[in-house]
Amino acid sequence: MSLIAARRRRGMDFWPGFVDALSALLMVLVFLLLVFSIGQFVLSDALSGRDKTIDQLNAELSQLAKTLSMEQSDKAAALNRIRELAATLSSTSESRNAFAAQLKTTQGELDTAHGTLEQNEEEMNRLGADLASLQALKVQLESEIAARLAELEENKDKLAVQTELSAKSAAQVELLNRQLAAVRQQLADISEALEIAKSENVSKDVQIENLGKELNLALANRVNQLAKYRSEFFGRLREVLGNREDIQIVGDRFVVPSGLLFPSASDELSTTGEAQLSRLASTLAELSSEIPSDIDWVLRIDGHTDKRPISTARFPSNWELSTARAIAIVKYLVTHGIPADHLSANGFGEFQPLDPNDNEVAYARNRRIEIQLTNR
Repeated sequence: MSLIAARRRRGMDFWPGFVDALSALLMVLVFLLLVFSIGQFVLSDALSGRDKTIDQLNAELSQLAKTLSMEQSDKAAALNRIRELAATLSSTSESRNAFAAQLKTTQGELDTAHGTLEQNEEEMNRLGADLASLQALKVQLESEIAARLAELEENKDKLAVQTELSAKSAAQVELLNRQLAAVRQQLADISEALEIAKSENVSKDVQIENLGKELNLALANRVNQLAKYRSEFFGRLREVLGNREDIQIVGDRFVVPSGLLFPSASDELSTTGEAQLSRLASTLAELSSEIPSDIDWVLRIDGHTDKRPISTARFPSNWELSTARAIAIVKYLVTHGIPADHLSANGFGEFQPLDPNDNEVAYARNRRIEIQLTNR
């Protein structure tokens, strides 16, 4: 009771509770500020990351716009190039058509010349036969004239011996003179006909000679055209196969040792042989696109062996081996795009040697493949 009375005497003391309330309120405010600060930091970081993403997207968009502009420029340049190529192709097609028309006209003229030449030859043969007949007739008439002249001279001599001429004898002399004049006229006509026939024959000979020259010139032009492409083909082939001493050009043929393409006594292409033929096929494909279509060219592949005989189940003789090797090359070229109608495979065995000696050097030279670009 005394304690309670003492407290009552001091009055009510609210300060500790107020301090506790203020402390609690301050702690709440500090917590709220901390939460706000953390939220502000998180929000700032998120906004900063978003700004970076936006900047990166803007940079990528700018790069894409630049790329699109370059592609549009490239597309425009490509379209211009396509237009130029189309114009060039049109011009080339027109030139080719014009050349084809000219070639067709030349071929027609050549055919006409052939026909005219044949007709002229027939006419010349006919004129020759007529000339022979006329010459035989001339000889016959000359013999008859000589006989008549001899008879006339004999009659004149007889009449000269006689002192008087009878009317009958005079008539006979007159008749003989007329016959002689007629025979002489016939002889003159025949001679004139012979001269005309000779002049016609000379004219026909000149025409035939001119036609022959034109025909030979046209054929020579065709041969020269193919010879030009053959020379270019051999030059390119020499480049792609390398400057090897064992590869030679003999006349119009390209000579390759068989050992470069095939193993001994086999028609199976070696790895090296396939590589060489691949280069050959590429070169031939490029050149064939340049050869005019009116040149009927063919690539001959000729197989040759040495003189030593072979006798196996697959190759009973060198004929079969050389032919099989040529066929293997042709088949390889066909599989690499060379038209089969422009290829020819031939086997000659040991019967066309380059070196007739009996030694290893001669055998190596004779084992070969010959490539020839020629007319069909």
